[in-house]
Amino acid sequence: MSFTEGFKNTDPEYAAIIENFLQEAANEKAVALPDRTRHLAIVAALLGCQGLEAFRVEVPQALAAGVNPVELKEVVYQATDYLGLGRVLPFINVMNEALEAAGVELPLEGQATVTSETRLEAGNGVQIEAFGEGMRETWKSCPPERVTVNRWLAANCFGDYYTRGGLTLAEREMVTFCYIAAQGGCDPQATAHAAGNMGVGNSKEFMYAVVHQMLPFIGYPRSLNALSCIDAAAKAQ
Repeated sequence: MSFTEGFKNTDPEYAAIIENFLQEAANEKAVALPDRTRHLAIVAALLGCQGLEAFRVEVPQALAAGVNPVELKEVVYQATDYLGLGRVLPFINVMNEALEAAGVELPLEGQATVTSETRLEAGNGVQIEAFGEGMRETWKSCPPERVTVNRWLAANCFGDYYTRGGLTLAEREMVTFCYIAAQGGCDPQATAHAAGNMGVGNSKEFMYAVVHQMLPFIGYPRSLNALSCIDAAAKAQ
């Protein structure tokens, strides 16, 4: 099924524009991304922009491009940190429908690597790896009113999700940037996670290529903002 399946007969010229530009983006050679990486970015971008119907079309394409069911689930799970359960829940249901239609037996093998006792320390370790020593135990050095959220960031955002199997840290930072850039209005966080990407080895050129692949789905304003955030992070390195 293509992204234009529902309207190619009623809106043939528009469908042709869409299909041609999607192909142009996929073939962009400025910095070519492996197909699997490209689809990880697109899945994350569709979560971020709340493109549920496009996500329904994208899931089988992502699986065909080499994204395995565990990786797909990890991208969707981790989006909860950045979009909230209220926005992710519909995608969980669509994803599971698509996986079952593809013959995937659910539930998949678990990917958790932490316990309730270790999640805080393990999550903080990931924060430090991506963002540096300034992130060490920030819940102990912050103003009293920020203690709870800073502790949750380490234990829940990074401990419960980033420590899971299925994706590398570099891949997790990439999809996080995609969620944030695609939802818009979070430029300080997008800049911080552009820096986090560079901290785990994703270059400025690579991040530009990621934005190229998101652009057909999230539009020019959010894509241009994302490029500006990447530029700002690179300049501060």
